Formats: sequence, structure tokens, C-alpha cells
Amino acid sequence: MKEALVIGGTRFIGRHTVEELLAHDYRVTVFNRGEHENPFADDGDVHHYEGDRTNDRELLTAKREVEPEIVIDCVAYQPRDVRKATEIFADVDAYVYVSSGASYAVDDIPKREGVTPLRKCSADQAVDDSRETYGNRKAEGDRAVFRAAERGAPAMAVRPTVVYGPHDYSERLDYWLHRVHEYDEVVVPGDGTNVWQRAYVEDVASALRIVAEEGTPGEAYNVGDQNALTLEDTVRLAAEKLETDVELVHASDRELSTAGLSLGSFPLYRPSPHLLDTHKLEALGWESTPVEEAMARTVREHLDADRTGRSEGPSREDEETVIGILDTI
Repeated sequence: MKEALVIGGTRFIGRHTVEELLAHDYRVTVFNRGEHENPFADDGDVHHYEGDRTNDRELLTAKREVEPEIVIDCVAYQPRDVRKATEIFADVDAYVYVSSGASYAVDDIPKREGVTPLRKCSADQAVDDSRETYGNRKAEGDRAVFRAAERGAPAMAVRPTVVYGPHDYSERLDYWLHRVHEYDEVVVPGDGTNVWQRAYVEDVASALRIVAEEGTPGEAYNVGDQNALTLEDTVRLAAEKLETDVELVHASDRELSTAGLSLGSFPLYRPSPHLLDTHKLEALGWESTPVEEAMARTVREHLDADRTGRSEGPSREDEETVIGILDTI
């Protein structure tokens, strides 16, 4: 039985990664600060090592005590985190960094590993923690992985696009699930055809395991649903799995502005298509969960949770203002 260390591991991607590793006969240790509820607290198969991943000594001590064969790094948000981790874990079998599709600099369709350029990252951006520099920092983390592999470290990167699924604390999809479940009419920005490819969280977890087992050091691997839905199709699929009917009300930027809104006010809206090529990962034996099944699992967990996504999009009052205006046209 192999030893796995998951840095992070209790909230979303990390939580599913722990479950994926357990299902494939790994002994798992979670390394984090213990600031969030641990869903594995009563699971004797999951050990917890409390520490701060930005503290190099604590991370090194955890490495020496756990002696992991693979390391999955879910919470490296600054390039320094990746540089130090690739040094500390230079002699494990595999170190896998959770990067992001946001690391790509241009809107190629689709974006391909090793072909589509990555974002640049200035010294100031590298130590920032704002949403605006997220992609820059993830791209610089990728470059740290590549440099570490050149030195002989077993470092690899996995780039998911927007991740969704059970226990998603971002609540971006929960906004739409809640609206569809509660109301008969829902405003969809624009004509609903915008495409922002998503990645089902269990598929991200399986990708991390597969890359750790089969990946090549110094390589990056994209992850995303093999069937990318438009926003309108996403909302319609959500209604189907919620077993409800909903009328989609399309609104332009001009119409939305009457309520102080814009197209970008809505979660999962993106003005240009965002698609990742996943053939490289598929060549390792990875498969994507059908979106219908992924949505059904996501809906089931949403109904048992208390997430509404209200803070991620327009208020219902503003939405009803737009609907009322459109009804008069």
C-alpha cells in the first residue's frame, strides 16, 4: 500500500482527492492548518498532520514523518509555495501541483499544453493574493514545476478549468441550482451561448491520481469536461436533474443595466469561449464523467447542503426588475 500526502485535503478538490486515493488503496495523510472542518476526522484510514504549508520546516517535518511516495499539492497559491515544495519533495515518486486553466495567456480554442502561451508573472504579482493575479501566479507555479523537473524532481502540473461538484464552496454553480429550484423564471445573460468549460471535481481528483502514477515529470495536463455545455444548456440540465420546469429569460447588457447589472454580474459567464484540450490526459487512461451524471450527483448534494450562491450573482430583486422590464417590451 502506497503512502500519499495531500497538502490541503478537507474542503473541495482536496477532499475528493483523498477519497479517490482511498478508493485506490493508498494510505493518506492530510497536511493543513486545521482551520476547516475535517470530513475525515472519524476515518481511521486518513491521518491528519497539522501545519502551515508556507512554513518550510513544518512541511519538511511532515515529509520526514509520513515518508510519502506521492504528494498532491492542492493549496499552492504563490510561486514560492511550488518552488519550496518541489525542493522538499524532490526524492518522492511524484509531486503533482494543482494549477489552473487560468494560467493560459490567450484564448486559443482549445488551449493546449506546450502550445498555448502561459501568462507572465511579475515580482509583485507573485506575492499577491488577489483574484486578478490568480492566473499569473498559477502560470509561474507551472514554470517552477518545469524547472524542478529539469533538476530531476518528479514534478508535474494538472490544469483544471472551472471546477464544480459536491462540496463546492465557491457556490458558482449553486447560484444557478438555487435559482432554478426556487423560481419559475431565471435571467440568463446574453443569448446563453457562452461557453466556459468546466471540470467535474471527481474527474479532477482522478486526474491527479493518474498523473501521479502515469505522468511524465516536467509535463502539464489539462482537465475539463469532455462535453462542454453552454450556460443555457447548463441551466436546462440543472432543471432536468432538479425535476422542475423553468423559463429562461435572456437579457442583453443594455437591458441588464436598467438594474445596475451587466453580463459579467452572473457566475459562470465569460465573454469569450474557454476550452481546454484534454487529449494528453486521456492518453494516460483518464476519462471524463458524462455531464448528465456529474450534474445529477452535484444536484443531489446541493439539495442536502445550505449553499445558495446568493453572494455570487445578482439579487433576486434585481433579477425581477430585469424580468419586469423585458415583460413590457
